[in-house]
Amino acid sequence: MSKDYSVWYPDNKVTIEGINALLDASETSEHIFWGKELLVSYKLPNGFAVTGRGACIDPNNFDLDVGRFVARQDAEDQLWLLKGYLLQQHLYESNLDKSV
Repeated sequence: MSKDYSVWYPDNKVTIEGINALLDASETSEHIFWGKELLVSYKLPNGFAVTGRGACIDPNNFDLDVGRFVARQDAEDQLWLLKGYLLQQHLYESNLDKSV
């Protein structure tokens, strides 16, 4: 990853475009449990994995496309937190460097 965080975090922000680009560049593996729950594992380009989940109550209502949509949203939510932490840590460390 570039040391220039402005490439990854324009204006010191985590963006939906960045989250989507990360998920789009990921390998995925899907598994359906009990005919009503979908788990999608996203192996990110750096090897870290997040898992999204989509489920319904009645297996008769299970729709794979809806499950994929919900699972991706779940994975996006996790990445917002992880990327936010990473950016916050970078900003913290940058400020430490300036005080030395």
